[in-house]
Amino acid sequence: MTDQPRIVPVILSGGSGTRLWPMSRPEQPKQLLSLTADETMLQLTARRTIDEARFTPPIVVGNAAHAEAIEVQLQAAGAPPRALILEPAGRNTAPAIALAAIEAGGAAPLLVMPSDHVIADVAAFHAAIERALPLVNDGWLVTFGIAPDAPETGYGWIAEGEEIAGGVHRVDRFVEKPPRDRAEAMLAAGGHYWNGGIFLFRADMFLGALSIHAPEMLVACQAAMDGAARDGCRIMPDADAFAASPADSIDYAVMEKADRVAVVPVDMGWSDVGSWDALHALSQLDGAGNAHAGQVLSIDTNNCLVRSDGPRISLVGVSDLIVVASGNDVLIAPRGRSQEVKKLIEAMKR
Repeated sequence: MTDQPRIVPVILSGGSGTRLWPMSRPEQPKQLLSLTADETMLQLTARRTIDEARFTPPIVVGNAAHAEAIEVQLQAAGAPPRALILEPAGRNTAPAIALAAIEAGGAAPLLVMPSDHVIADVAAFHAAIERALPLVNDGWLVTFGIAPDAPETGYGWIAEGEEIAGGVHRVDRFVEKPPRDRAEAMLAAGGHYWNGGIFLFRADMFLGALSIHAPEMLVACQAAMDGAARDGCRIMPDADAFAASPADSIDYAVMEKADRVAVVPVDMGWSDVGSWDALHALSQLDGAGNAHAGQVLSIDTNNCLVRSDGPRISLVGVSDLIVVASGNDVLIAPRGRSQEVKKLIEAMKR
């Protein structure tokens, strides 16, 4: 790979992870927490690209409130960022990626990754990247399709078209979060994948697609970066210019509209850890099916997820519960209903 330019990891760290309340909060969101291992989700994401021969240090796009935590965590993981772009406001993924692409510049391949996902099989991920690179160098925009194991209605799906290279297919269409019957049909049919929000493309090709499909977004992001303040690795885009950008996801703004869009299917033990139920499914369980973290005592208790960052939680004779204590807040819910945490968040806001 001597003539292959190094890949620039772009880590999107602007999310608030409210579905994992009460541990995940705006001031310390999910990606900054140690949920699945000793290291935080952000640190694990950065570690997947520590390889000087193949990857540059990462560009991280995040929230100014988390700047110090991001820097400290990445330094500790051995992956200090080459740039930390601090968004003045949340504008969804397309403008965030545009800021990173403008900073990277040229024909550098960008590997865009959410900061709060689990990938258990990193070797499979790297192999999928290698399969994608020849097309990326040729100007294609590539997304990675997660091999599905359930008729998920909470994810977008990708339908593959013709094979254009070994293990790489043209995208036939993107499917927004489908109803259950449609998800079951796609799972049964094969050739359909979950959209995990991981992308690989050249910076210039992404910005070129943006100039065609979302020109006002590109103009706003370019102006924001032209007017940015800089302090060490920190980049503070101009707030007024960035505020003029439409808020849109990369899928809607670019991927669903561009011509040369490909998908690389990959089975890599992926999870977006989108709920406490998802975390229970990923956790090491005791003999009774419980996942414990923190000060927890359980007797005659089965199939529960119990976590505390403070007070001791004691359980007797219960099953299929989620119990999470953090600070002054305690969440108790039946397993299977942890997605409804967002209803609690909305009720608290009211």
